[in-house]
Amino acid sequence: MSVPRLLSLTACAALLSVSLASSQAMNADALKWGPVPAFLPPGAQIAVMDGDPGKAVRITLRLKMPAGYQISAHWHPTQEDVTVISGSLNVGMGDVLSKTGTAVLQPGGFVALGARMNHYVWTDEATVIQLHLNGPFEITYVNPALDPRK
Repeated sequence: MSVPRLLSLTACAALLSVSLASSQAMNADALKWGPVPAFLPPGAQIAVMDGDPGKAVRITLRLKMPAGYQISAHWHPTQEDVTVISGSLNVGMGDVLSKTGTAVLQPGGFVALGARMNHYVWTDEATVIQLHLNGPFEITYVNPALDPRK
């Protein structure tokens, strides 16, 4: 093995060990669940896994929603990546929540929702999703009258 290749492999191993040492590992039973912020409809719970949702940093969240939970058409200022952990999530695109012509994501299902893309979701069963996005975590409802903060 050449010296430059050996040095490169050593550097990669060192970076990996630093990365693993500074990361926060957790199992699902260690999550701290709490009520969702006022900009989401009440009834769901949220857990922050990484980052600060109020800051301009990469964040990872889990959202636990009961059966029949709905989030009206809205958008975020940055891309939102959603993975279904359990249950199922109905995802639609557009300005108004419609329960026809949408995708149903099962556990392991994924959708990338671009910045400022109008979308909505609802559940038919208890569902947990994981969200990855660049903060701060903000939401703008297409129809301001449907904003739970009002």
